Amino acid sequence: MNIGLYGGSFDPVHLGHLAVARAAAKRYGLGKIYFVPADIQPLKRNQPVTPYYHRFAMLSRALAGEKDFVPSLLEAPEVLRSTGERVSYSIDTVRRFKKGLKKSDRLFFVIGIDAFLSIAKWRSPVELLRECEFIVANRPGFSLSDVAEALPEELRPPQSATRKLKKDPAGDIVHNGAIVHLLPEVKVSLSATEIRAAARGGRPLAKFVGRAVAEYIRKTRLYTTDAGPGLPGSAKAKSAKA
Repeated sequence: MNIGLYGGSFDPVHLGHLAVARAAAKRYGLGKIYFVPADIQPLKRNQPVTPYYHRFAMLSRALAGEKDFVPSLLEAPEVLRSTGERVSYSIDTVRRFKKGLKKSDRLFFVIGIDAFLSIAKWRSPVELLRECEFIVANRPGFSLSDVAEALPEELRPPQSATRKLKKDPAGDIVHNGAIVHLLPEVKVSLSATEIRAAARGGRPLAKFVGRAVAEYIRKTRLYTTDAGPGLPGSAKAKSAKA
């Protein structure tokens, strides 16, 4: 089976995330996609984030009607503590996950292009890119050459080859043990930052996140300015990161 791991903050999960997952599943024949919310991301550890289990609860509600999409606790706080880590490293997550796969399974890591552009700064990026194939979700203004240039030097195609990719909004890079697919632009443009702002402003959220997640945000008062338990930067959010 072709299997996807889709990582991120999911703060909150929104319809754009689901659209990317559906497009990736269709194009690359993914039988299952595991959504893996990170507890604390190494490159964002100083940025406020909603406590993990609020984000996981929203994810579970968003995926309730999706039989091939699974909310995963791979990077839950207690799982990380059991491994001796305090933050989420994708190389460790992928290797733990692969222990439960069959030899015939093919693993893909699903990621947005904005996050992928910093891949060379991740822990053991060369090893990670050789552990599984990457599916990078594109957005306007980017091409396959941007993906190539973001790769660690050891895995980067020659400049002569990279120049030919400048106008390609989709395609594959196969070089030195790494396989990266650029998923064509998904026609759903949503920003978690804008959704949190809409929640603070009391605006309807269902068209951004779906009815079940919108209701969860309303009932728990996440992202509000007055006492919401998931307010990024609040005392509760900070204690969840400690």
